[in-house]
Amino acid sequence: MTTTLITGANRGLGHEAARRLSTAGHDVWIGARDPERGRAAATALGARFVQLDVTDDRSVAAAADTLRREAGRVDVLINNAGISGGRVPVTDLTADHVRAVYETNVFGIVRVTQAFLPLLQAAEAAAVIDVTSGLGSFHQITETEWGRYGSVAYSSSKAAVTMLAVQYAHALPGIRFNAVDPGYTATDFNRREGTQTIQEGTDAIVRLALLGGDAPTGTLTDRDGTVPW
Repeated sequence: MTTTLITGANRGLGHEAARRLSTAGHDVWIGARDPERGRAAATALGARFVQLDVTDDRSVAAAADTLRREAGRVDVLINNAGISGGRVPVTDLTADHVRAVYETNVFGIVRVTQAFLPLLQAAEAAAVIDVTSGLGSFHQITETEWGRYGSVAYSSSKAAVTMLAVQYAHALPGIRFNAVDPGYTATDFNRREGTQTIQEGTDAIVRLALLGGDAPTGTLTDRDGTVPW
């Protein structure tokens, strides 16, 4: 059975991806900061829960130890946890604000990926899926109407997420690393204003997770295919 860990999976895109992959036969671990919400989500989906705060070294290390004991490997890691940081006017922006967004969106991915590398390397055909955003695409921001929706902290953090996937793919060819843009999906993240359903928003994530070791590597895609950078 495929062992899959999803960060930030107690709600939204992570929760829906967990539901779909559990239905597909994966042994899904829901990683969440809040134990009560995480356990409730796992129970509802027939998945397993591990407390995991991507901004906390000890929490991440403890989660890796738990999966090492209970599963022995991780076949698919989905780095889904992320925050928007809110819409702060550029004139009011501070380094601390940007740092807080990067702590979850960027450093959190590095922290989790590094901690789980031994478990990924223990799998026969491991895959890592980093959830990014079209708002981190230079093409989308400069060449389409989406440019007016970007923000300094969030957009730049998601550009970094995509580059992390590419650089890890180059450095570790034995593991498939890819970035996925869910698209503008109706979730609590955007006050349910998105134009896609939650299922549509997880299509690309689920597709790559089911491909596993047969997936490409070093790509940026959405549910329709390749996304220009």
